[in-house]
Amino acid sequence: MEKNQNIYKTIKTATTAVLFKERNSKFLGYAYPVQQETDIKQLLDTLRTEHSGANHVCYAWQLGVGETSYRVNDDGEPSHSAGTPIYGQIQAFELTNILVAVVRYFGGTKLGVGGLVSAYRTTAQMTLTEAKVVRKKLMATLFLEFDYFSMNKVMQIVKKHSLLIVSQTMEMRCKLHLSVPKSDLQKIKGKFEAIQQVLVKE
Repeated sequence: MEKNQNIYKTIKTATTAVLFKERNSKFLGYAYPVQQETDIKQLLDTLRTEHSGANHVCYAWQLGVGETSYRVNDDGEPSHSAGTPIYGQIQAFELTNILVAVVRYFGGTKLGVGGLVSAYRTTAQMTLTEAKVVRKKLMATLFLEFDYFSMNKVMQIVKKHSLLIVSQTMEMRCKLHLSVPKSDLQKIKGKFEAIQQVLVKE
């Protein structure tokens, strides 16, 4: 993981299938950028539908920065022979918010645990080598509530710092939900708090 905890590495877009062959078995690798576990379930369901004739759909994922969550799944392969080596490559490439899945079509020859570990690791490595890795800023959330007369001052700060407006309600009592780079959070929060009549919550 990046030493700066406000920056993380993930992949920009999903990869196309990467093929690795070992003794007539075919291993197809896929990588996807993900934000939450519900994304992962949908992607895996789609993959299983597309490859309904495959013997195994093994995978590993990691979410979060600093405090991360992850899961590995061997999908019927011997324990730790598939999901764990896939996850090892996610760690080797220092990535998060990512799902890597490897679809296996059995070729008739057993590879043994060592052969499987090698095949799944190699497929995951090839897949991540093909992926476009990007560095992203870790974002935090600010909620603002203010009267209509403070709108100009608030929007000047939003514009100056190019802050992302997630949602807004502009009435006599205005509400803004902003996405702010975590590294700038306290500085920007202070600027809003300096305006009278503005309530700021994280």
